[in-house]
Amino acid sequence: MKLVSAIIRKEKLNDVLTALFDAEIYGVTVSKVQGHGGETEQVETYRGATVKMELSEKVRLDIGVTESFLERAVQTILASARTGEVGDGKVFVIPLEKVYRIRTGEKDARAVTPVLVGG
Repeated sequence: MKLVSAIIRKEKLNDVLTALFDAEIYGVTVSKVQGHGGETEQVETYRGATVKMELSEKVRLDIGVTESFLERAVQTILASARTGEVGDGKVFVIPLEKVYRIRTGEKDARAVTPVLVGG
């Protein structure tokens, strides 16, 4: 089992969620985050003062998957989040030691996406 954690542009969220749904990957957690990567720094004027904007607003997706869904999840995010410009984001793949579904008590592969109908 793996945790796929992706930091993407906020304007790409709907495209990524639609693509994940089409790829039969349904369980996702979405968080608003701020960060800095390779983007050039922006300078803005606010009330007559010059302010250096160092953090960009992004969206973080966390998806627990079994090994059989890992490559599908990663490739779906890469394809649907890409604009080709600096600041598209990153995808991290992190080992998951244990997963528990609170509602049913199921654990590990039975507790992550996709929810298998009848099984």
